[in-house]
Amino acid sequence: MSEAWRQAFARVPDLLAAHIQLSFSALLLALFLCFPLSIWAARKPKVATVILAFASLVQTIPALALLALFYPILLGLSVLLGEGISALGFLPALLALTLYALLPILRNAVTGLTGVDPAAKEAADGLGMTAAQKLRLVEAPLAAPTIMAGIRTAAVWTIGAATLSTTVGQASLGDLIFAGLQTQNWTLVMAGCLASAALAIIVDLLLGMIEHAIAVRKKSRAWVATAILAIGLSAALLPSLQSRDDVIVIGAKGFSEQFILARLIGGRLEEAGYEIEYRDGLGSAVVFQAVMAGDIDISIDYSGTIWTNQMKRTAAVPTPQMLDEIAGWVSAEYGGNMLGALGFENTYAFAVRPEDAADRGLATLDDLARYSSTFSFGTDLEFLERPEWDMVKSAYPMRFKEERSFNPTFMYPALSSGEVDVISAFSSDGRIAANGFVVLEDTKGAVPSYEAMILIAPNRRNEKPFVEAIKPLIGAITVENMREANYRVDRDADKQTPEQAAKWLDRRLRNGKVE
Repeated sequence: MSEAWRQAFARVPDLLAAHIQLSFSALLLALFLCFPLSIWAARKPKVATVILAFASLVQTIPALALLALFYPILLGLSVLLGEGISALGFLPALLALTLYALLPILRNAVTGLTGVDPAAKEAADGLGMTAAQKLRLVEAPLAAPTIMAGIRTAAVWTIGAATLSTTVGQASLGDLIFAGLQTQNWTLVMAGCLASAALAIIVDLLLGMIEHAIAVRKKSRAWVATAILAIGLSAALLPSLQSRDDVIVIGAKGFSEQFILARLIGGRLEEAGYEIEYRDGLGSAVVFQAVMAGDIDISIDYSGTIWTNQMKRTAAVPTPQMLDEIAGWVSAEYGGNMLGALGFENTYAFAVRPEDAADRGLATLDDLARYSSTFSFGTDLEFLERPEWDMVKSAYPMRFKEERSFNPTFMYPALSSGEVDVISAFSSDGRIAANGFVVLEDTKGAVPSYEAMILIAPNRRNEKPFVEAIKPLIGAITVENMREANYRVDRDADKQTPEQAAKWLDRRLRNGKVE
């Protein structure tokens, strides 16, 4: 086995345990809700119509959207009730996946119970059975195979959808898949997919064994399969029972630079004696609110993102003033700490192919605006919904013939291959120079400054060992060093992991090298 595979599979056990905890918890909660509802619905056709319609409606919502919706709901409840409800991680993922598991269980249970032979029911009534006895001794055993089929379907769906819980900060096998997609590390993607698929297949086979045992009335087989499932769940719960009083949670958005900087900070904090846990692949709004709520202890954010998205500011101000105002606002509004800027900027930069820049004389965004009606525009998944795009359109009359959103991993190849003609690149991304792309000048200053800066949660802001461990990073990272670190992860040949790139960057900083 190659080193890449060994490193990938070394991460599987912990993530698999978290994945099992989440998916089994969601399935068990769904079963707890569905059984009484299905009995009620089997007795009342009108109730069945309403309940199944609701469960079907939930299925029309993409799993990723359902997960994302629970974050602001729980955050609002936490503020409203004044209670420490965790809006990030396990709870929102549990609630979303539970709703997603309802339909197959409910539908099969209602179908099984209503499909019991009327003659069997009449015989039970003739024997003088009560409603509860008839359900337990006649209806439930006859409907059990159909009910188990629904549970099997729900289990497979839940295990698959649980990979998306990475987006709300819950550890799962999706961590490998999302990180691999972003960094084009297909070994990570394959490791995550294989582990998730294997888990789904094993659980389906064990539940199938229980289903068959019920059908042929072999209780021993059912108990064996149930025991295996219980042992697996118990093993997955063991890590969560260990004491984790001094664990630092570091949040990162879904691109290489964030992964690298999170590991850089994590390395410094480990040296100070802290245990580290990473929450990768979070959206901009989620990661900011999570830090300010204390669900995450520290993250890297960008001044322009906070200025426009969180503070709702549109005025162009000098960078030092912007950083000072952000620091004051974060402290006054949330009690958090904007510790300082790292020393480099990662702003949005409109990039085109060099041949287009030469043929059409493209040097500024004004030049791009003149040709925009003939160009296709590619962006990351957030840009078209961000205030910065509105600010650019207000400053420059751009009307592209097509606008397409990509995972940043695929945005640069889309420009190279001609799928799009211009992209909203990131100025600290090494792939700009590697591909020879031309960055167009923003002559009107429409895009605000995007200084990378450290945000610390309120509960950690005054913790001296914590702050002192990461303070040397303030003002220490040049854009040249950051581009090189990013490119080490994003390049096609001799690709490094974010951990390796972070160690390279850390050595460079300690040696005092600026480029």
